[in-house]
Amino acid sequence: MSEIGLGLAALGRPAYINLGHADDVGPDPSPEALRAQTHAVLDHAYARGVRYFDAARSYGLAEEFLGSWLAARAPDGVFVASKWGYTYTAGWRIDADEHEVKDLSVATLRRQLAETREHLGSWLQLYQIHSATLESGVLTDDEVLSDLADLRATGVAVGLTVTGARQADTIDAALATGAFDAVQATWNLHERSAGDALGRAHAAGLRVVVKEAVANGRLTDRAAPPQLAEAAREQGVGADAIALAAALAQPWSDVVLSGASTAAMLDSNLAAQTVRLDDDFAALIEPPEEYWAARSELQWT
Repeated sequence: MSEIGLGLAALGRPAYINLGHADDVGPDPSPEALRAQTHAVLDHAYARGVRYFDAARSYGLAEEFLGSWLAARAPDGVFVASKWGYTYTAGWRIDADEHEVKDLSVATLRRQLAETREHLGSWLQLYQIHSATLESGVLTDDEVLSDLADLRATGVAVGLTVTGARQADTIDAALATGAFDAVQATWNLHERSAGDALGRAHAAGLRVVVKEAVANGRLTDRAAPPQLAEAAREQGVGADAIALAAALAQPWSDVVLSGASTAAMLDSNLAAQTVRLDDDFAALIEPPEEYWAARSELQWT
């Protein structure tokens, strides 16, 4: 069975697009308060058996928070991944007009790898292109691929995350390069279009990581469709646990990320490991274009 990891997208900055995020952060969104909250969630995750931790340069201070926790705890058996390609630009403001800027150039890779090394040092085991797409051209950028190959030669695995309605095409293009050890993609009960391509990636030996398994909160008790909510009530768990269990059950899935920003939310997510799946929830599937259009309308809170 695949494992549940912890992604820090909602922990490293005061604003994110998860439904109800402001309530999870609480009344004090200062860096000091979020550092303490992040360390507490990391402590709880490790105590509950979580060993896979995923950050990114654009997640505010997530790498700094994770790195300071690793330095203080020196935990055994952890796997640390991060990403390059977006720069955090919100200046710790929740109401910022722009929260992050994407640039998948080799200059950004070189700058951000140095920054990641500063925060995560030798803990870094996987470095990923953040939200690669065919349109970005990053998969045919010889300078980027050369630098990633050099990084790979040092023992750090190289991966990519994908996004948008053409995730499957991007995954297949990445497989054709032979340059990657891991792929991270959105897969959930609403958006399943990458499934076959993720199966091909798994068969090719790549680590497959699922992100957004609860669709930024749309598949939690905060907004669950009636069919999912009823299934959760029948098993005495949250809708999030059912959604995560569906991702865990995919034969190509190696890691499914929780995006929990509180210990209680993480406990609810981890209940997925006990869920019995009696339904494929096919009625919840949305066309990829509609799903990604809806996601683009989610508010930063």
